[in-house]
Amino acid sequence: MKEHRNISIADQIFEQLEKDILSGRYQRGEVLSELRLSKEMNVSRTPIREALLRLAQENILQESGRGMVVIGISNDDMLDMYDIRLHLEGEVARRAARNITEEQLSQLYELTDLQRFYINKQGNGSSEHTKNLDSQFHELLYTASGSKSYTDVLVRIHKKMTKYRIASISKQSRALQSNEEHMAICEALASHDTDRAEQAVLAHVRNAMNRMEHLEPIDG
Repeated sequence: MKEHRNISIADQIFEQLEKDILSGRYQRGEVLSELRLSKEMNVSRTPIREALLRLAQENILQESGRGMVVIGISNDDMLDMYDIRLHLEGEVARRAARNITEEQLSQLYELTDLQRFYINKQGNGSSEHTKNLDSQFHELLYTASGSKSYTDVLVRIHKKMTKYRIASISKQSRALQSNEEHMAICEALASHDTDRAEQAVLAHVRNAMNRMEHLEPIDG
């Protein structure tokens, strides 16, 4: 990792560490010291320190005498985030049904088709492509609502659910069902039916939440 400016390298480190924590590479309770990360990432300790402080502000790291301890996202956290999504995404869907452009709708259909392609290609639904396409689908759905405030909140929540989403889409049956739910959302948005869009999105969120109990614990 090349170091050009502290601010730019700190942003890169923040993104990488956040991804590694939320995906489970660094386990809950693991200590991340500046010295260790500086050696692992081959950068100075200054941008490492800045990135760690930002991650602590995100409440996925906690300061201790030995360094920053990984908190990650627990199952209780996950249930709270699903509850927030159930309260917010219905309204987002209604707004998207009114405001979505033909270009955005076309992109949603394309993402859904690509997601199904990779699910079938991989055979187990666990590819990085599948997860990334899922993230892109939801971010575009939020953006289509026309509300920056809703989008900012929901994109952050969706990102924090990374480890659970990986576990969920690793099961091909769930990955395919999720893909079918995405298609139902697309069709509801295409009809510009606000009630139908709300119902499709909330059914998708509830189905994902109801499957948490069938997965392994996600808090490391």
